[in-house]
Amino acid sequence: MNIDQQEVKKFAELAEKWWDKSGDFKPLHIINPLRASYIENKSSCAGKDILDVGCGGGILSEALHDFGGNITGIDAAGPGIEIAKLHAEENNKSITYIESTAESLLESTEKRFDIVACLEVLEHVPDPELLVKTCCELLKPGGHLFLSTINKNPRSWITAIVGAEYIFNILPKGTHEFDKFIKPSSLASYVRNANVELLESKGMFYNPITHKANLNEDLGVNYMMHARKS
Repeated sequence: MNIDQQEVKKFAELAEKWWDKSGDFKPLHIINPLRASYIENKSSCAGKDILDVGCGGGILSEALHDFGGNITGIDAAGPGIEIAKLHAEENNKSITYIESTAESLLESTEKRFDIVACLEVLEHVPDPELLVKTCCELLKPGGHLFLSTINKNPRSWITAIVGAEYIFNILPKGTHEFDKFIKPSSLASYVRNANVELLESKGMFYNPITHKANLNEDLGVNYMMHARKS
């Protein structure tokens, strides 16, 4: 299975903190409107069947639901899924949450999706290329794929690990492992190997002092990719 049990355990232990906007997931809450709006702008969510792979506590799922999407969220960490279900229920949002990997979902359902989002997940699995391939197989023809992860270079090590986890303490220590970071060229090859057309890459900048974020052309640390299945 394409799953790192230590990663699952790590995020399961953080489950109850998902919706604390000033806690461990504060950076995620700040970048989430950017990510959701990017998806909405590239492929209108209204009425679309959307899969959120590695949905955690449902932060992106709920944002895409608010754009009118029919959302299915999956995650291998059960406690996070339970938090997501509870939060959606409390806020009267009809979202389907399943404790599952993308690979297991592909085996268990015939359903295919208009949009598949796999954000901040690839750097937490043993085989990111397999996950990209699986996400592509879960797309309908003409469907849109959205990926995000962290570049692999000295700058990303200093920014995403040393800075974020040790200097500014905006992420729990041990959130990221440098060995699992992915160069944009590698991710682009994973996308192309899955016979999906890469349309655009965007950098995502987060300022740990002002807690502001934006999308730009600098892929040096965090970045997103948009692709479409032919």
